[in-house]
Amino acid sequence: MPFRTTASFLLSGLADLVWPRFCLLCRVRIESVAFVGSLCDGCRGELISDRDETCPRCASTVGPHTDADEGCPRCRGHRFHFASAIRLGSYDGRLREAVLRMKDEGGEPLAEELGRAFAVTKRAQLSVMGPQVIVPVPLHWRRRFTRGYNQSAAVARSLADELGVPCRPWWLVRTKSTPQQPTVSASARWENVRGAFRVGFRAPVRGVRILLVDDVLTTGATSDAAATVLRQAGAAQVTVAVLAHR
Repeated sequence: MPFRTTASFLLSGLADLVWPRFCLLCRVRIESVAFVGSLCDGCRGELISDRDETCPRCASTVGPHTDADEGCPRCRGHRFHFASAIRLGSYDGRLREAVLRMKDEGGEPLAEELGRAFAVTKRAQLSVMGPQVIVPVPLHWRRRFTRGYNQSAAVARSLADELGVPCRPWWLVRTKSTPQQPTVSASARWENVRGAFRVGFRAPVRGVRILLVDDVLTTGATSDAAATVLRQAGAAQVTVAVLAHR
């Protein structure tokens, strides 16, 4: 074994003894030699194991023989202002647990870990989208103050670091505090977020291909409202990346 590899192996082992790592989800001790990551192999495998076919327009699960070129039955009736959507997985199992847990106080490291897993797992598809800038869906300042951070911004930051694309959270601002989307009916969600966003002051949006990042997509109302103001400000294209589709 080369000296450099041996030294790295020993240093990683020593660091793991001094600062033992535990999975952010299941709390099992992480025994991996590589001193990176805060998810055990089991949890990471479940988080990235989405094998369902998805609608390229809204990221909903579709059947194996569904013609979704023009959208799926769930989104075909909507005229979205974003071009396409991609997800890490469906909103169930371990991924649902992770999304809920990262909204708790102290959930930022988990959100960052999910962003890295998303980038590594979906790198090819994300590259095809060709984003020049990554923008997270913002929280209203009151909710951000209560939570302590914006989980979508933490996901976007890690996603951007892995992809080598700049992250610009200030390009989009939430102008009004709205009820959390899961608490209102599907039909009311569109009205709930109408006028909820504006483009940040002097944000150089015009002509830029933007990847909009959020934690969960259900009807697409929130992503559409955010994409609408970005397109109105001159963005060349808006695509959407979400951790989970409900």
